[in-house]
Formats: sequence, C-alpha cells, structure tokens
Amino acid sequence: MSRIYNFNAGPAAIPLEVLETAQAELLDFNGTGMSIMEASHRGKAYEAVHNEAIANLRELLGISEDYAVLLLQGGASTQFSMVPMNLLLPGETADYTNSGSWGSKAIKEAKKVGNVNVAADCGKEIPTRVPRVSELKLTAGAKYLHVTSNETISGARWNEYPDVDCPIVADMSSDILSRPFDMSRFGLIYAGAQKNLGPSGLTLVVVRKDLAEGAPENLPTMMRYKTHIEENSLYNTPPCFSIYILMLVTRWVKKIGRDNLYKQNVDKAAKLYAAIDGSGGWYKGTAVKEFRSDMNVTFRLPSEDLEAKFAAEATKAGFNGLKGHRSVGGIRASIYNAVPVKAIDDLVAFMNQFKASNG
Repeated sequence: MSRIYNFNAGPAAIPLEVLETAQAELLDFNGTGMSIMEASHRGKAYEAVHNEAIANLRELLGISEDYAVLLLQGGASTQFSMVPMNLLLPGETADYTNSGSWGSKAIKEAKKVGNVNVAADCGKEIPTRVPRVSELKLTAGAKYLHVTSNETISGARWNEYPDVDCPIVADMSSDILSRPFDMSRFGLIYAGAQKNLGPSGLTLVVVRKDLAEGAPENLPTMMRYKTHIEENSLYNTPPCFSIYILMLVTRWVKKIGRDNLYKQNVDKAAKLYAAIDGSGGWYKGTAVKEFRSDMNVTFRLPSEDLEAKFAAEATKAGFNGLKGHRSVGGIRASIYNAVPVKAIDDLVAFMNQFKASNG
C-alpha cells in the first residue's frame, strides 16, 4: 500500500516519522512488554510520556509558569462552553468576534452562560475574512476578548492580534504550532489536537492560573480548569494514546525547529496561492488576500461540476481530502505542519494539468 497525500482538515496528516515510531513501539513501549495504550495512566511509563508532552509544549510555545498546560477531552467545541463557565462571572461581559463557522459556534455557546458582546461580525462575508482591529467595538471592562485565530472552513486568519485591556482568549485549533506568537498576550488558548498536534480525542488548553482561580464554586468538577490544574490533567483517565502521539509530534517539531517549520509553512502556502492567482481567474481564492490562511487554502473553480470533477480526479491521483467543507463547497487544501513540501509541488502540478485539460 502506498501513502497518499493527505489534505484533510482534521483529523489530518501526522508526520510519517511519528507514525513509524508509533508503529515500532505499538506492541512493546520502552521495554514494558505492552503498548502505551495498555499502560496505566498512573504508572511510571505513561507518567514520563505525559510530562514530556507538557514540557515540550511549554518550550515550543514559550509558556511561562504563570500558565497551566492542560490536556483535556471533548474537543474545542467543549471549550466553547468551558471558557465562559470558568471565566465569565454574573454581571460581567465578554467580547467575541465572529469570523465564520467556529467563531459563530463559540458565540452561541457563550450566550448560554453569560453576557456576550459581538465586537465584530464578518462571519457571512464573501470573500471571507476576519475582523480588522479597527472594526472592533469593545466593551469597557470586558472580562476577555475571544477570537478564532484561523477559520478552518473559510481559510481566513488573524495576522495581527489587537492590543486590548482585557485578556485575549483564542481558539487556535487550526494553526497551533504553525507560526510564532507571544503567549503573554493571551489569557487562554485552546486547540483540538487533530490538525497540528496529533490525533483526535485530545484538546490542549493553556490558561493563566489566576484566571482559572476565579471560576464559580458551583461549577461541575470536570468543567473546572482548577480541577485539572491541581491534578496535572490526571483527575480522570486522559486520552493516553493521543497524548503519546502529541509527545512524538512535539519531539518532531523540536527536531525540525519551530522557526524552520514556520518558514516552510509560509513557503508551502505561497506556492499554492501563486498557482491560484496565476491561473487567470480560473481558480479563485475565497479569502481576502490580506487574511489568507497558511493552513487552510480555499478556492473555487468556474463551476460546481468542475469542482466535483477536480475532487474526484485528485482522489484518483493520490490527493485526499480536497473537497471543501459541506457548508460552503469549493476546494480546500489543509496544509498543516505534517504535509510535506513535495505534496504541495505535486498538487500545483495537478492543478496546472487539470486547468489545461478543462479550461
């Protein structure tokens, strides 16, 4: 069986080196005579994996001791509720930005918990984008400002985060570890693992400890960040295998170098956008140029029939996951950290050939 080029949006590509290591260790992890999937989450073998994953994240993301690193379950969608449940007290207001499907869902859940001001809303605009800093209508004394750093479906991202008087909370599911950012500017970040960190079933939360301390006392135990801080994310059985893969992925990022990976991501996206922009309008990007994502490249063809043909022929040629999200259609290439440069080069060649045959 040959490996395909995986452009899925999530679950998404995992580095081949990581998969090969997991395969080699699947039956006997580190001389224990069993798989890490079988090991007790209270045992020393798993404890070392758990702690290394957290330490690697602290190093790669520049996370100080003022923050807790939590490895949770429930996906980013659960964080849509946990964030306001822990941070937003009665009588307080949180500012939210709506830049698309995921920003909209975060707002919907937060409104069930407390007062929400939609500081900017461009969620339904075509071409897609995120708000400009100058557009924000912020609340004086807001508890936090929530942004979606990269909208997976629309292919638009924040390039410049606003300077505000309150903590910034960011859903970084689609671009975590893909580019540098200053953690000290954020009160909390969260990310589903299944795009740049590993397999599904794991959610990363990095929260400033003082913010977690202020949660209401009547929150259910499992919904309190403080519970997981005090227990090092081991209050209940964690998703051990997903965390093991996270450990291997962060090792891989450290080996390549975060800055090298960032440059590679920029170069990969530039190649794809050059193919789109150089097609004479045959391929059309769906995001405003200044907000284009380096992780999710979205574009349209002259007709939906051609888009269907493109996706079908691409699959036969070994390119998987290029069909756009069902809510918007079109084509989407998710080119996360683990997608190799050669995949982009070959996709560009396929795009040029497809246009020549069908244009």
